[in-house]
Amino acid sequence: QVQLEESGGGLVQAGGSLRLSCAASGSIFNINAMGWFRQAPGKQRDLVSLVSSEGSTNYADSVKGRFTISRDNAKNTVYLQMNSLKPEDTAVYYCYADIRNAYYYSQNYWGQGTQVTVSS
Repeated sequence: QVQLEESGGGLVQAGGSLRLSCAASGSIFNINAMGWFRQAPGKQRDLVSLVSSEGSTNYADSVKGRFTISRDNAKNTVYLQMNSLKPEDTAVYYCYADIRNAYYYSQNYWGQGTQVTVSS
């Protein structure tokens, strides 16, 4: 069994910063892509950022230059540093990971979500 545990969400004023963390645990052989998606009320879940196992990154246009994704492969953990936050960044942020388990079976996993609220 594999689990993703998120932390770091909260309430912040516009222009502020937050750092999200997501640790994968359980029966893991290796982890391919890790990243973050977000879902605002009444909207679909959208990609925020992904990082490959080699460290290649991509970002949604709306967060480029403000958010930075990183990962620690030794800790099976992905981070999202969010700076210059805007009210439109308010959403539930979900951790994502493409994990091959101990039986060499690959599957997409999701965290439970963490709320980020940016006040104006």
